[in-house]
Amino acid sequence: MGFESFTFKKLGVRINSNESSIYRYFENKHKLLLYLASWYWGWMEYKMVFATNGISDPIQKLDRAIEILTQSVEEDNAFSHINEVILNRIIVNEYSKSYLVKEVSQENKEGYFIIYKRLVCRLSEMIADVDASYPYSKSLASSVLEGSLHQYFLQEHFPVLTNCNTTVTPTKFFKDLISRTLNLDVNG
Repeated sequence: MGFESFTFKKLGVRINSNESSIYRYFENKHKLLLYLASWYWGWMEYKMVFATNGISDPIQKLDRAIEILTQSVEEDNAFSHINEVILNRIIVNEYSKSYLVKEVSQENKEGYFIIYKRLVCRLSEMIADVDASYPYSKSLASSVLEGSLHQYFLQEHFPVLTNCNTTVTPTKFFKDLISRTLNLDVNG
């Protein structure tokens, strides 16, 4: 239904609870979105760290990280308490609303974005491990995370604004972008 149409009253009806019980956990729907975003980025960090932990080659490690962070989300039975596909759809469509608010600086000071920032730093370090002379590793890392969400959004809502489609995935695009940016020889 979208963030604008969503209310705690509607949620209460859906989960057979009253609206006031939801307010015990979340002050408002913005705080719920911040919680969901933190959960999402924590899950992505877990997947990336787990998938890259045993890889010693920095190029292969970065390639695998990009794959994990940009691939389309499928349901993971290891996490039966949450539907990752729905969570991903919420993040693709609504994440920018978590930080495009006037309170963002205060929320940042309070630690609401710590998991996301940690994930950007991890990816930035992987980029630096591949090419320490590249001066924009943090900008590139945050662009990959934000850009991946944006490419999925465009693919669904504005397909004429992206080359991503059923054959060209955001993963393929970002692997190519990183490879060209860091002058990697992906064939050799």
